[in-house]
Amino acid sequence: MKTMWAPWRMDYILGDKEEGCIFCKTLSGQDELNLFRGKVTMVIMNKYPYINGHLLVAPIRHLATLDQLSKDEMGDLLLTVEQSVGILKKVMNPDGFNVGLNLGKVAGAGVEEHLHFHIVPRWFGDTNALTVFADVRVIPEHLKVTYNNLKPCFEQLVL
Repeated sequence: MKTMWAPWRMDYILGDKEEGCIFCKTLSGQDELNLFRGKVTMVIMNKYPYINGHLLVAPIRHLATLDQLSKDEMGDLLLTVEQSVGILKKVMNPDGFNVGLNLGKVAGAGVEEHLHFHIVPRWFGDTNALTVFADVRVIPEHLKVTYNNLKPCFEQLVL
């Protein structure tokens, strides 16, 4: 097996798990990885990403299921996902994306109490879904560098 270093993941693996909702903490200003807060939605970077640029898009309102969203919230949420993909295309130039929801713990939701989309940029030659099984990840850029590259674009979003 190849060894690739991602030392910030050790905090997640061995550390105490945060109490409360990470998205609601972000709204109260307790998260340094918040990229965007609109009237209905927010965008934060995943603190323990699968790859650089792994974003989380969530409604402001604390809810766990799609059927709790109003039609307007659903539209704004999808628009925020679409615009986030556009920013990642512009700033990071990926070859594709994985975009999705994990609804419920059995489906892989790490934070099941607050609905959120994952946006994961992908490049030819990067790690792939098999890395989940092979325990190999390559994250070549520090989170704060990625944040600093993305933040100016998110500051221009109006939703």
